[in-house]
Order: sequence, then structure tokens, then C-alpha cells
Amino acid sequence: MARAAVAPAVAHLVRGDDASLVAQAAHDLLVGLAGDEDLSMVVEEHGAAGAEDIDVGAVVDALATPPFLSATRIVVVREAGRLVAADAVRLTEWLAAPVPGVVLVLVAGGGTIPAALVKTVERQGAVSDSSVRSGRDRSQWLARRLREAPVRLSAGAASALEDHLGGDLHRLAGLLDTLADAYGDGATVSEEQLAPFLGGAGRVAPWDLTDAVDQGRTADALAMLGRLTGPGEMHALGVLAVLHRHYQAMLRLDGAEVSSAEVAGLRSAFPAKKALEQARHLGSARIGRAIELLAAADLDLRGRRALDDAVVLEVLVARLSRLGGTRQATTAGRRRR
Repeated sequence: MARAAVAPAVAHLVRGDDASLVAQAAHDLLVGLAGDEDLSMVVEEHGAAGAEDIDVGAVVDALATPPFLSATRIVVVREAGRLVAADAVRLTEWLAAPVPGVVLVLVAGGGTIPAALVKTVERQGAVSDSSVRSGRDRSQWLARRLREAPVRLSAGAASALEDHLGGDLHRLAGLLDTLADAYGDGATVSEEQLAPFLGGAGRVAPWDLTDAVDQGRTADALAMLGRLTGPGEMHALGVLAVLHRHYQAMLRLDGAEVSSAEVAGLRSAFPAKKALEQARHLGSARIGRAIELLAAADLDLRGRRALDDAVVLEVLVARLSRLGGTRQATTAGRRRR
């Protein structure tokens, strides 16, 4: 079946906060731009990792060369953050009068891409962001990838995979290829068939912990804590700082005359709305109790008592989770009164 090419644009920028996801997004873009063409015939790469700088003269020469024996010529600049202001000027000049059939693809990395060049690409081309910043974004991203995967995962396997990968989404492509090699293209993989290929559990985001605490899911909260503080992950004081910021946001909003509509107008509307809703559910007394628990845990982590850091955090998370888990009953009690 022929591949449908991506709608042509004179320039594309692929950016994000995970180098692996940026690379995967760039590959997908190139495949779409090439359509049925052979990538090796239409793509010219510049700025390979490890090089000291980018030869922008060579890039401009490539952009000035029309396609030959193909409908499209794609000039890729990797690690585009290594471009300097003077380089950006030369590329912007080319974008003002591009050669028909030639497409510029900038792939983030290596630093900050000059703002003037980014604005020009936003105006004349297309920008894609591979960042996955929330649990909902992660679920949607994973669902899209699984729909395009060489194998099909059962509902149980897909759920287990999402829980296991956590924030390590860069592991997905290799895992799916391995499953296709093991079971064949188009095979349906069950949770039992998936299990031997999972390896170590992936990292999780701080909001995975705070969401579980807010919802009173103690077992899940402790599991998220274990993954946050696993080998090479977050220090105990870092976890405490995450929890402190979480409850500090509620403390600031507690009793404030602010509406959900006003919160929606803030730059960080989604976390602010969550903090407002949780502050209203907990109420002043339980927010105050949470702050007391955090203060006591801070002293324990700094040596007040001879307790292991893991024990201090586990007790803290369990107690905070119980505070969150009683919110529905308390709300119902207020209604009865």
C-alpha cells in the first residue's frame, strides 16, 4: 500500500524535551514527507551528533539545489540548537524565497534554536512538539502509537504496558519491534505474552504520585513513590519538595474568592484548577494537617529521628493519602448537615 505523503510545507521544526521522542517524531515526519520515495534518495542530513558545529554554508547549498530524480528534496539539520544567530539569518533568507520541492527540517537538540528562526518556521511552515507533559497526554500518545504498531495489544496488555513504561516512552518503539519479531506482524499480544519483554519498570512523573495521594489510592501512591525514588531517581528531599509545592498551592487557594473560570485564565490553568478543586475538597483543617505532616517529615529526613528515608516517605505518603481518601465522606457529611 502506498504511503500518503505529509502535506508539503517549506519548513518543519521538531522539538521536545526527550531526545528519543524527538528523534522518533523526526523519523515519522521524514517518512511522511517522503511518501513513496526512498528516504536515502531524498534526504540529506547535516549536523550529526558529535560534530563541533553545523556547516550552515553546506546547508544553504543543499537548500538551493532543486530535487533530482524525485519530486522532493528534504534537507535535515540535526541538533539545530547549535545554530547561531548568523546561521539563522541565512536560513531565514532562504525561507523568504525557497526552491520549489525543497523542504527544510530542523530537529531540536544541542541548545536553543535562535528565536527569529523559530518564529519564521512557525509563520511559514509547521512546528511539532513531541513532549508528553501530563498523564492524559501520555495515554493519548501511547494509544496513537499502539494503533500504528506492527502488533496488536489486548486491552489488558495495553494497560499493563502504560503502567510499566511510566515516563520512559522512548522504550516503546524498540519493545514493539521486539514483540513483532517474537510473535509476527499483526499478531495480538496478551498481557501474559507481553510480561517477559517488559524489563524494569519505567520512571514516573511527580503528578502520578500526587494524583494517587489526592484520590486516596494509598497502594498506588506507595507504588509511585517506590518508582520515583528507585535507583538513580529522585532524592527523598526532592520528593518532599514535590509534595510541599503541591500542598502549598492548595494552601494559597484555600478560602480564596476565586472561581474556576478565573483559574482557567491562568497560564498554568490545569494544575491550578486541580489545586483549587482539591483545596475545596480537603478544607482548611486537612490542608493544615498535611502541612504539619510535611514539616515533621522534613525534620525526620534531616536527622531528627534515626529513621530510614524510605520509611519516612512511606509513612508520610500513606498519611497524606488517607487525608485525601476521606474527602467524599466529609463532603457528604456537610450536605447532610
